[in-house]
Amino acid sequence: MVKARSRPHVRDFHDDDLDGIVRLWQAADAGADSPVYSLAEVIASCREDHATVAVHGDTVVGVAVGRAAHAQGWLVFFAVDLVFFAVDEHGDATAIGGELLDALERRMAPLGLGKLSALVSGESDRAAGLLANGFEERHHLRYFERQMPVQRRELDLLKEVGGRILPRNLWGSVAGMRHEKALLEERLVAPLSQPDLAARFGVVPPRAVMLFGPPGTGKTTFARAIASRLDWPFVELFPSRLGDPRGGMAHALRESFATISELEHAVVFIDEVEEIASRRGGDPPSPTQGVTNELLKVVAEFRDRPGRLLICATNFIRALDAAFLRHGRFDYVLPIGLPDAEARAAIWTKYVPDDALARLDVAELVSASEGLTPADIEYAARRASQDALGRALRTGEESTLQSEDYITALASTRATVSAEVAEAFTQDIATLARL
Repeated sequence: MVKARSRPHVRDFHDDDLDGIVRLWQAADAGADSPVYSLAEVIASCREDHATVAVHGDTVVGVAVGRAAHAQGWLVFFAVDLVFFAVDEHGDATAIGGELLDALERRMAPLGLGKLSALVSGESDRAAGLLANGFEERHHLRYFERQMPVQRRELDLLKEVGGRILPRNLWGSVAGMRHEKALLEERLVAPLSQPDLAARFGVVPPRAVMLFGPPGTGKTTFARAIASRLDWPFVELFPSRLGDPRGGMAHALRESFATISELEHAVVFIDEVEEIASRRGGDPPSPTQGVTNELLKVVAEFRDRPGRLLICATNFIRALDAAFLRHGRFDYVLPIGLPDAEARAAIWTKYVPDDALARLDVAELVSASEGLTPADIEYAARRASQDALGRALRTGEESTLQSEDYITALASTRATVSAEVAEAFTQDIATLARL
């Protein structure tokens, strides 16, 4: 007569159990029943939260891992080794699963939890074990998750270089400018956010891009919107603030990029890059020549690392050193011009008080503000409001904003972009743009 082998027993988790838990997680992940939580999250919860295991000898054949959040318990990982339990002498998998869950519940009961909840993927084999052990399936529920843009270890690095996480809605807030947005979406955002799709078409995700155009046309806004759209940290380096007593501006530039290289993802933005990338030459050499040389090296090294995008912007693209715009350093050289009619309408709507919008002829304001930058339009709108407030204070009478107030304000608004600058920009598009 063959003696039945001993039944697995359930106990609290020990650090020595980790290898067995990893094996169970990998087995689950290899099938159609992938765990909801990552292996790193499961391991962290084993060590920091609550876990029970079923062991047979030295072998882990089942596990239940839980964590508590706001008076509710969550089952992070639950699995039994079905291959092991296929042998009858070893006991019933459902019964062992129940013991694991009961033991986990007892461990977490002192926390004052109201319920223990679980998320499982699709038609999970684990669902039967949960249903057999007191869990109820809640229908009409869907699971959503969102990746955090920065891991905890990166926060200090981001702070060191003055980086930050931007709101996720900035891309949608850039109204109008459909051509520019479509171009940026196609050339930059899609290849970086969907690398597998890009690879299918042989598209290499960009590493660096140059934005150029007249002052005040929104190059910084677009750079921030791209970072927001990608959900990557945004790091803006200011040439005027780069300085290091140990080695000057060139050394500070290299140190900043060395720190940025430790981030998993980043959009790095340098505005007014002509300050550190102007044409070299002359006798004696210009004071910034060494910085330009360093920046050329930094860009080359930056391009070797995936998951990062360098965006440089300039108002004076003709002032840049020729080597800086050479193929191989910047994937694209993209023009950002004055706001189109749709964008101007959105800008007026943003700065005109809501109660005044119904009385205004927005189309008239859009037409009258052609050739103005967003900053010009904002100035005109704020001036009209300020003038109306002053009039009310002087007369003591209530007055309302009318289209005439804004037309008057526009008449005294000096355009940032002159006709000569606009013409030069058109020529630069023809000669220097790389779309």
